Amino acid sequence: MYKVYDEWPLIAREQYGSDLEPIDFDKITHIVFAGMGGSGAISDIFSSILSKTNIHVEVVKGYLLPKTVDSESIVVATSVSGNTEETLSVLNSATKLGSRIIAFSNGGKMQKFCQENSINYRNIPMRHSPRASFTTFLFSMLKILGPVLPIRKGDVIDSIEKLEKLKKEISSSNLTEENPSLSLANWISDIPLIYYPWGLQAAAIRFKNSLQENAKIHAISEDVIEACHNGIVSWTKPSTVKPILIQGEEDYIKTKERWMILKQFFKENKIDYYEIKSINGNILSKLIHLIYLLDYSTIYRAVMSQIDPTPVKAIDYVKDRLG
Repeated sequence: MYKVYDEWPLIAREQYGSDLEPIDFDKITHIVFAGMGGSGAISDIFSSILSKTNIHVEVVKGYLLPKTVDSESIVVATSVSGNTEETLSVLNSATKLGSRIIAFSNGGKMQKFCQENSINYRNIPMRHSPRASFTTFLFSMLKILGPVLPIRKGDVIDSIEKLEKLKKEISSSNLTEENPSLSLANWISDIPLIYYPWGLQAAAIRFKNSLQENAKIHAISEDVIEACHNGIVSWTKPSTVKPILIQGEEDYIKTKERWMILKQFFKENKIDYYEIKSINGNILSKLIHLIYLLDYSTIYRAVMSQIDPTPVKAIDYVKDRLG
């Protein structure tokens, strides 16, 4: 797995510079991204990127489409394996509604369904596993959806350059104290609780999922503003939960104020916490940079715990029993 992660910047550049055929839709006002797990993380990225546009964006991680979807809606269905039951259900519903659809997978039932129903489809290769294929799918989709979505090419190129720079710090060729992913992995213990600001939710959820899948440990994620209205009360009694604060360099001023108060509360109550800060730049670069750093820390954490990050037998257990 770590060998694939070492290649993430190269994969991103290759996929975005490939000859994948772009698609174009007219008059986009409503777009739905559907996907589970690693594919759901990609949906979260697109939702964040488009959050400040006039496009109504929804992310579906489940079986059902929102009632707002109609024939004018665009539905983007992603399943790395092509066999994700929930996403196939969404794809089937969107087809019945006559929605405008494009689907992405590495073959499977999704490819067959799209071929049988004349649905726009792109086959993207899987690298090692669905979660390790993150950059393969994301940057392929950024290329293919380029004419549809208001995402600047310069922002995509910048995000790739940021990945290339970060690789020198966190990859397996730099197993030193200066490696920020390795430092974080060394700190992680018990149950991490990941606090994040609105806008960086995609990175926090992906981190939680990767801790669960790669390091095989429980993890929690909470919006920092919401947590100050409820979750903070949990710290008034001893706990084995460990707070990790994902902060944006350009967070809203009131969010920065909240971070300061929360950290002061932790200090006064002698609660050890770990801080991670995003880079400056466009939202795509921030999220990709964070996800690369955080994902790699989960692999290091797995190795330190003498755990193979690859198998996900519990997920297979559930899938084998689905009707």
